[in-house]
Amino acid sequence: MAQNTGFVGLDIGKYAGQRSIKGGRNGLRRLLYQAALSAARFNPTLKAFATRMRYKSKPYKVILIAVARNHTVIANILLAKNIIRRDVT
Repeated sequence: MAQNTGFVGLDIGKYAGQRSIKGGRNGLRRLLYQAALSAARFNPTLKAFATRMRYKSKPYKVILIAVARNHTVIANILLAKNIIRRDVT
């Protein structure tokens, strides 16, 4: 999992103090950021995750990056298990 999030540039590593997100594939990182904007509002699982982070007073961009990273992790798990997920609305 860490390799995939690092490939995208969402693996922030372990640094003391302020952290930054860089490296990886810029276009893919932008795509995931846009997907995170939507997922934080409409995906029930990721919406609950974002709400929990809001209650902890996390900055908005930190929440979106965490949602994007979780989105990547969920996608990797679904691909590894060869699961096609179709939500019925």
